[in-house]
Amino acid sequence: MPKARKSQISLSDTPYYHCISRFVRRAFLCGEENGKSFEHRRQWVEDRIHVLSEVFAIDVCAYAVMSNHSHLVLHVNKEKADALSTEDVIQRWHKLYNGTLLSQRYMSPDSRKDLHEIQIKAVELTAEVWRKRLFDISWFMRALNEYIARAANKEDDCTGHFWEGRFKSQALLDESALAACMAYVDLNPVRAKMAKTPETSDHTSIKYRINAAKVGKTPKRLMPFAGNPRLEMPHGLPFTLPDYLQLVDITSRYIPPNKRGKVEHNLPSILERLNIEQEHWITLTTQFETCFKHAAGKVSHLEQYAQNQHQQRVQGRQSAMRLLG
Repeated sequence: MPKARKSQISLSDTPYYHCISRFVRRAFLCGEENGKSFEHRRQWVEDRIHVLSEVFAIDVCAYAVMSNHSHLVLHVNKEKADALSTEDVIQRWHKLYNGTLLSQRYMSPDSRKDLHEIQIKAVELTAEVWRKRLFDISWFMRALNEYIARAANKEDDCTGHFWEGRFKSQALLDESALAACMAYVDLNPVRAKMAKTPETSDHTSIKYRINAAKVGKTPKRLMPFAGNPRLEMPHGLPFTLPDYLQLVDITSRYIPPNKRGKVEHNLPSILERLNIEQEHWITLTTQFETCFKHAAGKVSHLEQYAQNQHQQRVQGRQSAMRLLG
């Protein structure tokens, strides 16, 4: 029996998660069928991801919108949600949902002054429920998938499921797992031969980051790179942007047909710091989903995760020992 999604998300273990959603309908999200193109729907997904990143207290680290599935690497920022005022919470929630009649009156200066103390307390209690949802990955994925399903069903003039019933999630327990998973996601179109290079991979976070870097900007809808986590750095990913781009670029040059090939000798410094061998890195960035199930990371982190989740077996132990040391 599958585990409840809320039991797979453990913020005490890690705030980073890899989420995969697959289409249950036979027709692909993009491409052509019976002479009709569905390519524009990939832009729907990317645009919706950007919208949600500004509403939820959940940072988007990486994403790739493929023909029949999508990948997201997310960072749950509970501290950000806790710091929001009641008005901030309601304002964010109203960007996606209508809220309640009381919450609408509360946000209107003219109407709020007429609310009784009991009504204001009711609004505040409702806002606390919404606050928890703003750092809940299940609600993030729900706001993404339901929106796209409704738009696709309307365009297809049909009803029924568009996505599989549940999205799959993997906990990323350490920096090594995070880097490998992000590269795995960003290189999905290259591996699938939908693009020749990362910078030409449409509907991916890597292309979005590169386009922003070309004009000297940081994409505001993606979690920024903060550099070495051992130093006092602002909130962000524990790598530098040049390191990560070099890592993805060199990995993308690997010939993927049988997932074996020759890596250039100028090994990026980020891999040296992560202590991952070249051959193991290629395995991680081409077979990440098959190497790990519910969680990914070094053995010690997998053992702690299994203990916290009350699991009798440590899933992924052999892959962790072989690939992450």
